[in-house]
Amino acid sequence: MMTESSPDTGAPTGLSTSGPVKEARRRSWWYRNRRTTVVWSLRAGVVLVFLLLWQIAGNTAANPMFVSDPVSVWEQLSAWIVDGTLGTHTWITIQEVVLGYVIGAAAGALAGYVLASIRLVYDVFEPLMMALYSIPKVALAPLFIVWFGIGIDMKVILAAVSVFFLVFLNTAAGVRDVDRGLVDAVRLMGGSNRDIAVKVVLPASMTGLITGLKVSIPYALIGAVIGELVASNRGLGYLINDSAAQFNTAGVFAAVVVLTALAMVLNTLVGVLASRANRWKPLDAD
Repeated sequence: MMTESSPDTGAPTGLSTSGPVKEARRRSWWYRNRRTTVVWSLRAGVVLVFLLLWQIAGNTAANPMFVSDPVSVWEQLSAWIVDGTLGTHTWITIQEVVLGYVIGAAAGALAGYVLASIRLVYDVFEPLMMALYSIPKVALAPLFIVWFGIGIDMKVILAAVSVFFLVFLNTAAGVRDVDRGLVDAVRLMGGSNRDIAVKVVLPASMTGLITGLKVSIPYALIGAVIGELVASNRGLGYLINDSAAQFNTAGVFAAVVVLTALAMVLNTLVGVLASRANRWKPLDAD
């Protein structure tokens, strides 16, 4: 039986060279999935151990009034879910956090990109921005109450201000760290200032922007909850305040658990955005 050969190389045409490549891809996929399974298993184990130790401490080693226990927290969450309390107050906080985060992130990214692109303007405004960033945001809450009242607007603005400076500073750092060699190369090829801004500076600044978006998530939550703690009758911050006033430690922990879950969801969404935004970056050389 004859085997056909390639007219150029004489190699059998019936043999496929894609076998080793497919095998390497299969092994890489298997390794990534195995590693993900191990990581998530370890995370679940850590959480279970923590809950077990907390339950033991709450029942034996500590006063339940001060530390509560996971079972009591779950019962409180279940009661709030059944009577609609959790859904109502969580939805209020979600609106405040998401609106504040989007407004603050958009304003911070735009201001950071524009100001950092003009060196003189950035040098003028940088110390002013750092001074404003250093102001504790909780100190602004009473002032915002006077300006905007105790409605949802005050919490949204407080969350937006908390997010703005982190996104601004990280975006500006990303713009200023652009490789000058790339800028010079685009100029040598006849590129305009618009080409440099859109095709070099903007992609290079994405790393700083994504960092700012990630680190500002808890600050959006902090801003909204502080506003609710200071003056509000709605939201998770109000639930924390009301539970603490009634010495309901389980209620305080239940609201904190919901805030933690909300932060994890926001972090996941930003992580997805980061993975898409960083596709332009070259792979590291081996």
